[in-house]
Amino acid sequence: MLKFCLSQIDVLYKKVPILKLLQYLASKLNKTFQTFLFPQGYFLTVSPDSMVEIGEHAVKENKCFSMNLSAPFLSQFFKDPMKKVLPYCDIVFGNEDEARAFAKDFELNTTDLAEIAKKVAAMPKKNSKRSRIVIFTQGAEPTVVFKDNKAKEYPVLPIASEKIIDTNGAGDAFVGGFLAEYVQDKDIETCVNNGMHAAHMIIQVSGCTLPERQ
Repeated sequence: MLKFCLSQIDVLYKKVPILKLLQYLASKLNKTFQTFLFPQGYFLTVSPDSMVEIGEHAVKENKCFSMNLSAPFLSQFFKDPMKKVLPYCDIVFGNEDEARAFAKDFELNTTDLAEIAKKVAAMPKKNSKRSRIVIFTQGAEPTVVFKDNKAKEYPVLPIASEKIIDTNGAGDAFVGGFLAEYVQDKDIETCVNNGMHAAHMIIQVSGCTLPERQ
């Protein structure tokens, strides 16, 4: 819900102060979800100042602020806005193409995903109460997670090629599945596995159609 509403903020931003809108949205959610914020990386193309304001709120209230890199072109054409927002990020998500594009555009001098994740985690950060987690998916290859100064790989769920119908939305499904467990204080392995299950499910259907509940 919050992710959807944030994509509409550009229309409302001039009329409603962003924090008042955020507080209204939070009042409609339970206490667990009030402490987690996830604006899409694509919002960098619309109103990065809104993201910074939300980030400042997250730092002040010690709320978790996460973002995905969203697309390779963002780090190239919206590098300055991304540079402004990254210090607020407690969790950074991306796929292998987005990660390597980011590494190139930010001159990290490596194409190794674990090294990129390590360097992203070490970039300037506003909220010292939370260490940054960096997560890179890479299709059928293991997901790379950098947390607590260590990189770890998690094998993806196997799937027959004939069952793959549409890979669009796999990354978003992973993020949704991950955060669904993370907001409940589950361990990282549980969060990653749930993200994988969500991505595994969504690539077997066309578009964002959810299968029948099993």
